[in-house]
Amino acid sequence: MNLNSKILGITQVVITSLMINAQTTENKLPGDPTLVSSKATIEKLISYDKGNFKYKVEDYFARPKASQFKISPDGLYLSYKEKDKDSKNHVYVKDLRSGKITKALVEKDDLIRSYGWLDKKRLFYTQDKGGNENIHLYAADIDGKNLKDLTPFEGITLNSVRLIKDTEFVIVSMNKNNKQIFEPYKINFNTGEITQLYENKDVKSPIDDYLFDRQGNLRGYTILENGLTTKLFYKDLQTGKFNLVKATDWKDTFSVISFNDNSKNKDEVYLVTNLGSDKSRIVLYDLKKNVIIKEVYSNPTFDVSSIAQAGKSRNYELDYISYNGIKNETIPVSKFYKEIHDKLTSEFGDKQFGIASSDDKNEKLLVVVDSDKLYGKYYEYDTKTKTTKLLFDLMPQLKEEDMAEMRPIQFKSRDGLTIHGYITLPKAALSGEKVPLIVNPHGGPQGIRDDWGFNPETQLFASRGYATLQVNFRISGGYGKEFQTSGYKQIGRKAMDDVEDGVKYAIEQGWIDKNKVAIYGGSHGGYATLMGLIKTPDLYSCGVDYVGVSNIFTFFDSFPEYWKPYKEMVKQIWYDLDNPEEAKIAKEVSPVFQIDKIKKPLFVVQGANDPRVNINESDQIVKALRSKGFEVPYMVKYDEGHGFGKEPNRIEFYKSMLGFFAENFNK
Repeated sequence: MNLNSKILGITQVVITSLMINAQTTENKLPGDPTLVSSKATIEKLISYDKGNFKYKVEDYFARPKASQFKISPDGLYLSYKEKDKDSKNHVYVKDLRSGKITKALVEKDDLIRSYGWLDKKRLFYTQDKGGNENIHLYAADIDGKNLKDLTPFEGITLNSVRLIKDTEFVIVSMNKNNKQIFEPYKINFNTGEITQLYENKDVKSPIDDYLFDRQGNLRGYTILENGLTTKLFYKDLQTGKFNLVKATDWKDTFSVISFNDNSKNKDEVYLVTNLGSDKSRIVLYDLKKNVIIKEVYSNPTFDVSSIAQAGKSRNYELDYISYNGIKNETIPVSKFYKEIHDKLTSEFGDKQFGIASSDDKNEKLLVVVDSDKLYGKYYEYDTKTKTTKLLFDLMPQLKEEDMAEMRPIQFKSRDGLTIHGYITLPKAALSGEKVPLIVNPHGGPQGIRDDWGFNPETQLFASRGYATLQVNFRISGGYGKEFQTSGYKQIGRKAMDDVEDGVKYAIEQGWIDKNKVAIYGGSHGGYATLMGLIKTPDLYSCGVDYVGVSNIFTFFDSFPEYWKPYKEMVKQIWYDLDNPEEAKIAKEVSPVFQIDKIKKPLFVVQGANDPRVNINESDQIVKALRSKGFEVPYMVKYDEGHGFGKEPNRIEFYKSMLGFFAENFNK
């Protein structure tokens, strides 16, 4: 994490969501409420999770009493979220000089999704309605006064937000004028005054991204031509003309991270690219001359795409490079950060740590430390005295010695690919006992991967004696272009083969009772759950589909206006439904058309306001199965979207899922 970031400082708040047509109104609930299981049915499901367990679901999924600590830019205040008796997470500000604490931001019916410092006296936060992801950006003083909705427009999507340091402005990108395309606006976060900075007119070849410097000047933009070609244009500082720098296929990476303001060359940027290589790497690039100045860092096995730069006080020098390998890896660069890294490494050993927040002068740092067995602790680090002090233990009730090991694994797929992943093993498995397994395919699926670290889900399952397998199957991100693209047009097919090969690998190691294997996932993982029960019905005992796709055709039909420019990409990732041969494949791997092959118990869970996977996806599969006499417990929450964010809903979901697993593992 950037030493100088305050969540919005150069942070992209990118919303890749699918908007639904059915919205909650006073008269009609989304979807078909008659399909939803009764309270009694869910309570019966919960009752199957019986045993003398040391830890409850609440121990893992009740939110921390306090969280998301941040230092103000001047280092005089500490902000944090604190949970009240009704599980609302309000934002408080503590004056570090007087000790006075003020409630600054009040969370009501809707969750405060993110928050941070705009300047030394003003905060921002983001919020939607019931998980619909129509996110608004708000600003308020540190005492809660002068609250303003900075994006007071209905039906728009906020795509990105950038704080212009040492000013009273943010630059946001939103689809206010045309729902298909995004345009940049400069907003005064004190007055709310808004100014459009650039027009994006060509719907067929829209501007896909804007490049601003630290002063808020538009220096370049990226056009997505016909949905498949990316063109980067850069402004000549002498002529003011935007010139084409590079045209690439959408599958290639050539993306500016930030300007190198540590250099006298105003055209110099840090850029991530995989042109000429399989793995993404970081280079210094001269945009005017259109040449690589030098390679900064690359890795032979993993993509590298993240850097952290200092702030103005240290002339924006490069502090470190980070990437997800087998674990999260950090490569120190600056002398300043090397000293910090050495000190923290000596203190925290093999645990992971990252800088969550700092003041502008980098005198006070907030460091988050975690591991596969540690949920997380915040420490204060004083860069002058080089001392650390524990600030807050996020989950003190979870003792490290009781937690399960998350073990990195690697195996060969049936067609010879090297597949990475993780297995979380309860202590019984390490003692030679064969235990039940929960297979947990990740969402996305493209460009996403599972990482090493504390996972409340896998630890909860381990507390019940279950192992959890997470496979970074082909199409996952982080392992290079070839690996990711090898999964294109293989969703539901070879991507599922990799998951099955992972199960085979785990069984061969002697850890798993092959007669007690379940599959569970969210989003694409929910889709993979359905496909797993269809493709290999004898492999699994049961499955849990959480906000998953059931019908590729209706899923595609629900794409919102602002996804239309990406339609050609989606055709290359999933399937081209306009091509008869590919449409045939899409039907074969759409679970709703294959329900006769589902023989094992299924539990379906959905957020009614889900903007990414319409509630119709879950309604369809439940209705189709029940029409065949196949009973399916179905949980729907009408104040949630793509995954449950509210604590009571999350706890009920996990209790129900544990009961479902216990019922089916013990048959």
